Amino acid sequence: MTRIALIHAVQAAVQPIEDAFKAYWPEARRTNLLDDSLTRDREIAGDLTPELSQRMVGLASYVAGTGADGILFTCSAFGKGIEAAARALPIPVLKPNEAMFDAALDVGGRIGMLATFEPAVASMEEEFHELTRQRGSDATIETLVVPGARRALMANDLLEHDRLIANAAPALHHCSAIMLAHFSMASAEKAVAANSDRIVLSAPRSAIEKLKSALGQAHREELGDT
Repeated sequence: MTRIALIHAVQAAVQPIEDAFKAYWPEARRTNLLDDSLTRDREIAGDLTPELSQRMVGLASYVAGTGADGILFTCSAFGKGIEAAARALPIPVLKPNEAMFDAALDVGGRIGMLATFEPAVASMEEEFHELTRQRGSDATIETLVVPGARRALMANDLLEHDRLIANAAPALHHCSAIMLAHFSMASAEKAVAANSDRIVLSAPRSAIEKLKSALGQAHREELGDT
């Protein structure tokens, strides 16, 4: 049975990815590793420091040592550290949003992104721009940080969290698609879709499909069938 390690920085990201796995890859065995000091330390540091990046490598190395076939990080504020982990390990290691960004570039045009954790925005936009360069895409990104939504999330008030995000969606009506920046926002997907006529993209489903594909390709290469 395929074993997938999920690495989280906030408790609120755990259930959305578990729900997505149950819907799209229920046969995969999941393990969850939560370090809820990461988000606070990232806020205090003000940037993704070398020390924080090394923690990403350490966490990934730990779960790889438990027998994981693939690793998915669910926090979007640690992109460069996750890239370092991917280079250090022989198994697939995915950033939370790379698959969603791929889907957004398939739509093209101006892509809106709703976010709740402002320190993550700059690195996510940098990741998006790097992907557009790699693919030769002329897509652009516009980000809106939703006031109060993160506070509601930390208070476990998901109804208020989802309401605030959904109410912000019409401000991006001029975009061709709307992305929900963080795994912890997945609970708001239906509410956003109901409040907007744009394509709505969330990270969990896209990430699972990409990881499943990556592991399937790796297995075929092991068998010598490319």
